[in-house]
Amino acid sequence: MDLTKFMTNKNEKPLDNIAINGGFTSIFRTIGCIGDSLSSGELESFEMGHKNYHDYYEYSWGQFIARDAGCKVYNFSRGGMSAREYLEGFADEKDFFNPDYRCQAYIMALGVNDVTGILGNSYELGTVDDINIQNYALNKPTFAGWYGAIISKYKEIQPHAKFFLMTLPRESSDDDNWRSLKIQHRELLHSFAEKYDNTYVLDLFEYAPEYDEKFKENFYLRGHMNPQGYLLTAKMTAAYIDYIIRHNMRDFKESGFIGTDLHE
Repeated sequence: MDLTKFMTNKNEKPLDNIAINGGFTSIFRTIGCIGDSLSSGELESFEMGHKNYHDYYEYSWGQFIARDAGCKVYNFSRGGMSAREYLEGFADEKDFFNPDYRCQAYIMALGVNDVTGILGNSYELGTVDDINIQNYALNKPTFAGWYGAIISKYKEIQPHAKFFLMTLPRESSDDDNWRSLKIQHRELLHSFAEKYDNTYVLDLFEYAPEYDEKFKENFYLRGHMNPQGYLLTAKMTAAYIDYIIRHNMRDFKESGFIGTDLHE
């Protein structure tokens, strides 16, 4: 076996290889998924002329990863969630900052409901300059400030945890304004990865297939994904994390000690 091709192939892109049983994602025994409807397995029904939205967590990509990789995955998510609501009420109401639920890795998939105005929220995106690393209570009231505070709070709970920040994928239906917002969101997440240690970007905007009409015929149920779509997202997410680990092995050599006092 040529390990150089498996671990350090410079020509490999993050989603070139779909990992079997989660690949190296399975080194994390506990994972927290922080997000909105697309992290909650939300299925969109249409009855009597009205759309209805249902969070079916068993269909979430997080639970598909749990079943495939054999790890414990928490859905720290709900349909319609924003970074501001998560930080200022939802997480505390659900006790998601309880150290009993601390995880070795966190996947963060927030942004759609913060900066697009879809649900009446159109918060300023902000920059990493809105973040006070020493005291997140001083972060500015922007998406960047709230998102950064969420990372900081979980770092207090689990200092050596790994964070994977998910960008928004491209869609063929994106207008110029929406595409621009996604690019700005993507650039912001990359700047987070530079500011925080143990933080990486799952750049679906760059590497996931474009969600075009054919894609949505197969993987969408009206405005949200169907079970096949959430399973596909799970496979892409696990493959991307597997890729990051294989190409940064030294960063993850002590992952088994996350949650203990045993660190260099």
